[in-house]
Amino acid sequence: MTGSTANLLLLLLALQAKHLLADFYLQTGYMLSGRDRYAHTGRALHCAVHIAFTLPILLLFGAPPAAALAIALAEFALHFHIDWGKSQVLSRRALTPTDATYWHVTGIDQALHHATYIGIAALWLWLLPAP
Repeated sequence: MTGSTANLLLLLLALQAKHLLADFYLQTGYMLSGRDRYAHTGRALHCAVHIAFTLPILLLFGAPPAAALAIALAEFALHFHIDWGKSQVLSRRALTPTDATYWHVTGIDQALHHATYIGIAALWLWLLPAP
């Protein structure tokens, strides 16, 4: 395994750990309430927690500061809208954790977040200086 391959896998692992922490341990009741409203400050705070971890991870892995900031801001926008889309489906269909479709929607939500991290890793590879 090459060093860049190992670093790519470590970057993805760091982003996965960050996601677990931000999505499942650091969300407050306020962040989770009223999520069917678009202009929800709780959702914005939740997304801010995500990028508060993404930015230092990217810097630690050698991304240029301006690029790391741009990627983190793009993640904020993507995460905000992925979560908003999930809340729209759950709210409009009145889905609860006792409904199988609730979990299908939640699975799609999580898959989209993880696809975002694959995109971030691809951008990180593109930013690396040529050997």
